[in-house]
Amino acid sequence: MKKKYTAFFLLILIIAAGVFLAFSFSNEKAKPVVQNEIDHKIKKASSEAISKETFNEQSEIEQLVADMTIDEKIGQMMVVGFQSSELDEHAKKMIEDYHVGGIILFDRNMDNPKQVATLNQNLQKLALEQEHQIPLIISVDQEGGQIVRMKEKVSPIPSQQELGKQSDENKVYESAYHNAQELNAMGFNVNFAPVLDLSETDTRSFGTDPQKAAVFSKQVIKGFHDGNITGALKHFPGHGRTTVDPHVETSAVKVSSEELENQDIYPFANMIDTVDYNQFFVMVTHVKYPAYDKENPASVSPIIINDLLREKLGYQGLVVTDDLEMGAVNKYFTYGDLGAKAVGAGVDLLLVCHTFENQEKVFRGIKNAVEAGQISEERLDEAVKRILSYKQQAMNREIANPQKAEQLVGK
Repeated sequence: MKKKYTAFFLLILIIAAGVFLAFSFSNEKAKPVVQNEIDHKIKKASSEAISKETFNEQSEIEQLVADMTIDEKIGQMMVVGFQSSELDEHAKKMIEDYHVGGIILFDRNMDNPKQVATLNQNLQKLALEQEHQIPLIISVDQEGGQIVRMKEKVSPIPSQQELGKQSDENKVYESAYHNAQELNAMGFNVNFAPVLDLSETDTRSFGTDPQKAAVFSKQVIKGFHDGNITGALKHFPGHGRTTVDPHVETSAVKVSSEELENQDIYPFANMIDTVDYNQFFVMVTHVKYPAYDKENPASVSPIIINDLLREKLGYQGLVVTDDLEMGAVNKYFTYGDLGAKAVGAGVDLLLVCHTFENQEKVFRGIKNAVEAGQISEERLDEAVKRILSYKQQAMNREIANPQKAEQLVGK
């Protein structure tokens, strides 16, 4: 998984050679066609070097996936939470025995910036001690407003509603960038934000204007990216129309697909069209959309994930579920079925945020479905290759520095 820099150094040597040749020819009053030929050779050689590097990275990922067991592949697809503010037995077991690819922290895990950085440092070190040395996605919900973890210890983060009312793109960017700097200092690499749901009343929303939501969300993703944090667009396809809390109960958005695509889905589609998909995930909601799928919530709907998000909108990045321990789905599916249905529908990452028992059930449900032939190993490989490619290309590889976190966060 170690990044290679061969192409970069080759490119420097080629450029230096080009400069030398150009200088030599200038003494002989070289004609423009000669310089054009030199430029062409430089571009061709550098392009070949970059292509070779990309090929090597893809080959490494292919080989790593081929070497992984079914358990290791399923583990990479899970992002889990635990209860302690230190590396406890629950977290150790999920990393060592279940090979999980990601961790999510909540207030229960966070006392102060130095402690959080130490915890994330220990989590990452443990993951890197495992056989394949694959780093963890370490994530958090740090949206702003009411949804801020360790609120008294970090710098103030305005709500999206407040930023939307101010209509200042620069303020949106600055807020996101500062948020990302603090998260990065504590060892996080993913923040499950921004919220793209359209709502007049929800403080988590930029408002009801889909164009404004698209513009402001781009500034959030840019600010996160510049601060070495990956964002996640949520909650696809947009659940601003429902007032039912999916943490508690299921609900449905009963409008036409045309209306959804012109309004609710527009900010997601615009982001997918204009921003590098390595800079963000897409989180799918547990809400139902009968215009597309009359039976399944979006998070387990192949129609919404594959047909709409992947095929129609062209999204190539990581798809993550909202927490599978929410009432909108756990009241109507077993955890085993939830895991299997989500993976079968095309999800890459599954959030199981709270209890070891439910995390184990999701894991077992996926494995049983693979062993029964209901989910192909190729479907696992597809998801794991996306995850590993993201980790190799986009994730900041620095391990958290507790002293840096203490000095920077909240200051």
